[in-house]
Amino acid sequence: MRTLILLIFIVICAVLFIPIILLCYILRLSQPLFLIAKWVLRMARVILGIRLEVSGIEGIEKKKAYIFMSNHLSIIDGPLLFMLIPQSLRIIIKKEAFRIPIIAQAMRQAGFIPVDRKRLKGGKESIDRASRVIREKGFSFLIFPEGTRSRDGELQPFKRGGVFLALNSQVDIFPVTIKGTYEMMPKGSFFIKKGTARVAFHPPVSVEGFHLQNRSLLVDKVRNIIKAGLDE
Repeated sequence: MRTLILLIFIVICAVLFIPIILLCYILRLSQPLFLIAKWVLRMARVILGIRLEVSGIEGIEKKKAYIFMSNHLSIIDGPLLFMLIPQSLRIIIKKEAFRIPIIAQAMRQAGFIPVDRKRLKGGKESIDRASRVIREKGFSFLIFPEGTRSRDGELQPFKRGGVFLALNSQVDIFPVTIKGTYEMMPKGSFFIKKGTARVAFHPPVSVEGFHLQNRSLLVDKVRNIIKAGLDE
């Protein structure tokens, strides 16, 4: 029932906010879109009955660019972090999402970057584009280095894209551990259960001293921090 109510709420919001989204697209404004999105997500959390326990968020400098890297247990994770992180966060998202009318315009205006996973160089092109955005505009990005949601709740191997992005743009990596969302909505499930999401923001990891040749050490360092949060 809560999932159905949420879907109805999202449809109503999409219809009501169409004029604002189009206006922002025409005027090339992005900040109002982030304010609307965060409000919608806060209301969605209330509708779904999701409780939050958050630690370490005070370590985020609001005007500093980071690459936030988190484990990925559920489709809930992305919206939850987008709502929590006190910045206008950008995301690299699969290009299929840009086929949705109106929403696609909003994502483009907000600075979200599409990635074509079917093309051999699609990921590299997206990382290069995101690196330029970080260097030129100082935006933070959210990355799920496992590449997809966990099927069993266990931490999967990390892909290298997020580390490449951090090294190319020379910004700190902010490791994040999420617990509890797998039980609320595991991969393959449609309905969302009530529950408590525990989100731990760990101290940022500097990329100083790391480079492409020893990037695996950086991948391991970030993964170990996130895994330690899961094991607590």
